[in-house]
Amino acid sequence: MTEYGVILFHTTSSVMRAEKLLTKADHTVKLIPTPRQFSSDCGIALRFDWSQYEQVKLVLDEARIETDAIHFLDTKRV
Repeated sequence: MTEYGVILFHTTSSVMRAEKLLTKADHTVKLIPTPRQFSSDCGIALRFDWSQYEQVKLVLDEARIETDAIHFLDTKRV
């Protein structure tokens, strides 16, 4: 079973920019509604394969995309 992480952002434009950059860097990401168990200013979040956490974080840091938070997504609770 694949484990996922979810990235929360302050703005929709940040989510869209992150999705574009991560897809270009060959990461599998998916736009999702922000899960209820997480609070965020933006109603859209980005789901990614948790095994790629370090690489995903590096892409976002290098592009200076500000995130609200990055969480492990417990799929048993979704």
